[in-house]
Amino acid sequence: MKKGMSLLLVLALALSLLTSVAMAEEGKVLNIWCWNDEFQSRFNAYYPGVAEIAEDKTTTTLTDGTVVKWTINPNENNNYQNKLDEALLAQETAAADDKIDIFLIEADYALKYVDSPYTLDVKADIGLTDEQLAGQYKYTQDIASIDGVLKGVTWQATPGLFAYRRSIAKDVLGTDDPVAVQEALADWDKFDAVAEQAAAKGYKMLSGYDDSYRTFSNNVSAPWVDGTSVKVDANIMKWVEQTKNYTDKGYNNKSSLWSDVWAKDQGPDGKVFGFFYSTWGINFTLMGNSLADPNAAAEVGNGIFGDYAVCEGPQPYYWGGTWICAATGTDNVATIKDVMEKLTVDPAIAKQITVDTQDYTNCVAAMDELANSDFQSAFLGGQNHIALFAKAAPMIDMSNISAYDQGCNENFQAAFKDYFDGVVDIDTAKANFETAIMEKYPELTEVIWP
Repeated sequence: MKKGMSLLLVLALALSLLTSVAMAEEGKVLNIWCWNDEFQSRFNAYYPGVAEIAEDKTTTTLTDGTVVKWTINPNENNNYQNKLDEALLAQETAAADDKIDIFLIEADYALKYVDSPYTLDVKADIGLTDEQLAGQYKYTQDIASIDGVLKGVTWQATPGLFAYRRSIAKDVLGTDDPVAVQEALADWDKFDAVAEQAAAKGYKMLSGYDDSYRTFSNNVSAPWVDGTSVKVDANIMKWVEQTKNYTDKGYNNKSSLWSDVWAKDQGPDGKVFGFFYSTWGINFTLMGNSLADPNAAAEVGNGIFGDYAVCEGPQPYYWGGTWICAATGTDNVATIKDVMEKLTVDPAIAKQITVDTQDYTNCVAAMDELANSDFQSAFLGGQNHIALFAKAAPMIDMSNISAYDQGCNENFQAAFKDYFDGVVDIDTAKANFETAIMEKYPELTEVIWP
């Protein structure tokens, strides 16, 4: 070892060598790590190489005999990342059939893995070309790039919209037409005015504290962290001001994302005007929460199926997304290339996923085709929501993402919930955030408030 050469660099070189050797012969086990079954379901349904799916769904056999082993560790309490990190640290010494080949990451912590030796270059190492990747939404590549090197690809794009109850909009605004509702909600002042109107009719504008958070946090003027300083953007404080106002005036139901109250507010008994949701949220979450019986068929008349519509809302934003990364040390480079090609750059497959599932896929041409067609969502009362997503997706700006996004966003929201409920004053909430964020990231030395 040369003097001054870091352990991290040595590890990176060793893993890179392992990958080069492995490329000579494909392994017969493809290990894929995820936190839920969303990618597994897409893979099993749309990857052309699938031959057989085990009854317990723990494995998928491909036509060439390769066995895909699925390792799914739920996200709660950082469980997925903790177990993934442990496995990646052991990657160099793991047996060939035990090495991670593919792992999935989310936008909020993407840079942690993108800016590491544990992910391969999608172009140089895996073999995807600029021509193949040209049809994807640029922001999806920006999230998974470091110094111009692309380290992950995704089958989905996740622009956000505002999903509202048609029946409540008719009662409050006199119309459920998406164009008219959008005009009424076109900026935050108008949005607040409708919240007051909704309250007068006995409705909540939003379910809880966190519903509008992403719309504010995606429109900040700078990244969360500059050097060793955490900089709270003025737009984040606008969310605090709005949420405190909504809580005090009864414009929200004091729920938190993913809570039982929040989910119930989306169903038949809910009295909430609408919810900020991105692509996956509408077909994957809202549809399930809106059914009277989540186990029943998703049909018109079941629960409030057909009583939702979408509009752009006050500001463009995105929320979430899942990226496919090739793990350094894999012995399945050719298979990984084929998976990435089929599931993230093939226009026909992208279009079919959207037609079947209403998910919004990462292919500009396919989505524009559907946006300009007679495509309809029965769940959204016959609306072509793809047209609105296609309009919103090019406006997504990823210039202010940072490796600290997940921790800052989660700790900031948590610190201010006591303030919204009146348990602490705003200065105490700020102090609690400062303590939490510097405990999580000891390298950060101060928090600067606007």
